[in-house]
Amino acid sequence: MKKKIISISLLLILALSMTLFAGCGKKDTKTTSDDTYNNVDADKGDKEEGNTEDKDTSKEDDKKVIVMGTNAEFPPFEYIEANEVVGFDVDISKKIAEKLGLELKVENMQFASLTAALQTGKVDFVAAGMTNTPERAEEVNFSEDYFTASQVIIVKKDSDTVKSKEDLVGKKIGVQLGTTGEIESKEIEGATVESYDAGYSAVMSLVNGKLDAVVIDQKPAEKFVEQNDKIVILDEELTKENYAIAVNKENEELLKTINEVIKEIQENGEYDALYEKYFGKEE
Repeated sequence: MKKKIISISLLLILALSMTLFAGCGKKDTKTTSDDTYNNVDADKGDKEEGNTEDKDTSKEDDKKVIVMGTNAEFPPFEYIEANEVVGFDVDISKKIAEKLGLELKVENMQFASLTAALQTGKVDFVAAGMTNTPERAEEVNFSEDYFTASQVIIVKKDSDTVKSKEDLVGKKIGVQLGTTGEIESKEIEGATVESYDAGYSAVMSLVNGKLDAVVIDQKPAEKFVEQNDKIVILDEELTKENYAIAVNKENEELLKTINEVIKEIQENGEYDALYEKYFGKEE
């Protein structure tokens, strides 16, 4: 009987011990789970906060910059000096960026690629001595005209073959790729048109006797002639044209701002100061 009572007591003690053990185990598990949840939640909060900060910073960076597309082979409108793109168009573009409270970034590329870069969003606007033509206006929106230019003819000083635009018929003409000079030259009867990425390259081919003439915008032509005494500009102009700033057709707000800037600098004298800086005093 005593043995039986002892056995029952032992069983009760064992059962109680197991219950207490199970309870302790459950409590530990719950504590671990809660701690893990709290840690994950805290990490998640930190991560989300970090991501939000990064995302906001990225957006802020995007908003701080406006991108100008150009071809820096067109002095004095745009050219490279001390590894930086500078020029008349660049200074006007800085006024646009200033109006918007943004920093100007310049993307230098081939002239023929500028319209595509604008349409695909690689650049926000194009300022590159670009002529406002009906064909281009089908693909982009143009600002108000900001410069009146002309296409001129460059020849070698000793040239007997080209003395007027009528003499270009059947001749070999150098032009810059994608420009109105290229378009106009291709309309000349019998002419062979050689297109170059840069106007300077066309001029050097002329100097080296590979071309009869070069057709290019007047102001760049004047710069090239200043730098080389073997070439001259004919008195007779080939065409007259107007430069404008190109904007993506969907960006009406930017176009409006650009037109405001052009009007403001023309009225407050800043345009005249820039003109004198790059072209000298108007005669």
